[in-house]
Amino acid sequence: MLDRRHFLSAAATGVAALSSSSLALRSNLFAQLEKTPPLPDHSLLDKDEDAFWAGMRRQFIIPEDEIYLNNGTVGSSPAPVLRAIFEGYNTTEKMDQQDPEDYPIWGYAAWNEFRDPLAQFVGCKRDEIALLRNATEANSYIANGIDMKPGDEVLMTDQEHPGGEHPWDLKAKRYGIVIKKVTLPRPVKDAAQVLNLFNDAITPRTRMLFFSHITTFSGVVLPAKELCALARTKGILSAVDGAHVPGMMRLNISEIGCDMYSSSPHKWLFATKGSGFLYVRDQVMDRLWCTIATEGWDDTKLRAERFQRIGSSNVPALWGLRAALKLANDIGMERIEHRHRHLADYILDEMKKRGAESWTSPDRALRCAIVSVNVPPVPRMELENWMWKTHKIRIRGGDPHKLRLSTPYYLQKKDIDRFLEKFDEYKREKKAA
Repeated sequence: MLDRRHFLSAAATGVAALSSSSLALRSNLFAQLEKTPPLPDHSLLDKDEDAFWAGMRRQFIIPEDEIYLNNGTVGSSPAPVLRAIFEGYNTTEKMDQQDPEDYPIWGYAAWNEFRDPLAQFVGCKRDEIALLRNATEANSYIANGIDMKPGDEVLMTDQEHPGGEHPWDLKAKRYGIVIKKVTLPRPVKDAAQVLNLFNDAITPRTRMLFFSHITTFSGVVLPAKELCALARTKGILSAVDGAHVPGMMRLNISEIGCDMYSSSPHKWLFATKGSGFLYVRDQVMDRLWCTIATEGWDDTKLRAERFQRIGSSNVPALWGLRAALKLANDIGMERIEHRHRHLADYILDEMKKRGAESWTSPDRALRCAIVSVNVPPVPRMELENWMWKTHKIRIRGGDPHKLRLSTPYYLQKKDIDRFLEKFDEYKREKKAA
């Protein structure tokens, strides 16, 4: 048993250790942000564009010796977004809201201070958009919420993400709907090819067209506006998985004309992980059941807001989302999209020079910042591990030989050249062995 002196000594030691741990945590967590330089001057975009994008690279805490080529899975949040998240915690966790009935729990109210800039950014009305946590959650809302009978068909591509495809698989297993798939060519030649494939696959039982605006498999930018118009002429609902689009290229959902749209801005917009959205066109709003139920679930006057009433969720994530929207607007989506296309074209051309089979569309309108190539006999997973563990280059692909290479705007040409150099080195080593 400890006497009082030993107890106090032990307690003091514990407090000192805790303080030391807290200081170390602060050092690790904030030191890089404190050293981050200011955002580059916007005027550099006209005077020295390379200097501007190099300045943007310094906004990310990705180590200088690391090359990250996988925004197709998830992006890194830059300093302005991280600061906003921390400020969100600093503000909300004080529990000193002006209204004693107001609590920092996203999932029970409108949160229009976050919905308004998001709706403006993606081109829709506030009442048509709900704040969610990712595209998978939004896709599940769509699949679970639309009334369909046994034998009714949903038509999709063979390149859907599991978070888009499997909600429909669940519905098929539970309710007997039928999933039909259009096989996309590798690569897709042009928009007419896609439209003809979908048109030929539609039957009198087709009730829903579900497709990725940009597919996760090959990065092809499908002709969303034309596909949604096709669905409308057939009396079919259209739902678009736009996980990759916000932040990669300009987006106006209203112009696309879809009935529903989902997304995960943590990829190309560099928003907080756990921030996503669901768009539902006002004219079809009342056809979608709310399948997560809490207060307000059946209040149709709330419009899309009722789909974001999902219970306790993380408010500072929305601070990060808002900061990501502001950053993209400040740079300009036209500039960002142009940069994405320029980098992707460069890495695609270089890979083709190395004998890679391109699964990226030759039509510039059908590609942006994801390049997909087939590189037999290179084993994808072995190359992925070698690149990362030996050279701090992070890529992703698919077995047996596919590589999917993402080109976020802060990427430098020297980074791409280093990847290409190491790719050549790996092939030489394999050949010598």
